[in-house]
Amino acid sequence: MRLQILAVGKMKAGPDQELYARYADRISKSGKGLHLNGPELVEIPESRQSDVAGRKADEASLLLEKCDDGARIFMLDEHGKDLTSVEFSNLIRSEQESGTGTLAFAIGGPDGHGEALADKAVRKIRFGAMTWPHQIARILLAEQVYRAMTILSGHPYHRV
Repeated sequence: MRLQILAVGKMKAGPDQELYARYADRISKSGKGLHLNGPELVEIPESRQSDVAGRKADEASLLLEKCDDGARIFMLDEHGKDLTSVEFSNLIRSEQESGTGTLAFAIGGPDGHGEALADKAVRKIRFGAMTWPHQIARILLAEQVYRAMTILSGHPYHRV
């Protein structure tokens, strides 16, 4: 199964980008044994529309254009469901076992996600009740995907 991370905004060079890259590299290496490929990071710029609805619609449209055809989308959203790391890993396993070709994780911009993307999302998840900047959300997502892989492979990284 292929993994995509679709994100509004660009991550600038520096410690945040380095930490994300470290987890992405771990995912790439450990994913091979689990038949998981990626993650492919797809970044789009924030919309320049003057109104919130227009920005959200533009960003949703661009994210969906960049998403693999037939991908199953997990949307990171403040109104999503809180999951434990084990529950998150079980969702990834379930998608893989059901034959999902691409699992895409969508991180919205400052205004959130547009309706078009929300309608295509099969899951809405969140990293707690707080709002996180997109750079930190990417790092949190990458770490949790890596953690899920270690859980699925029985690696001792995740301790209960």
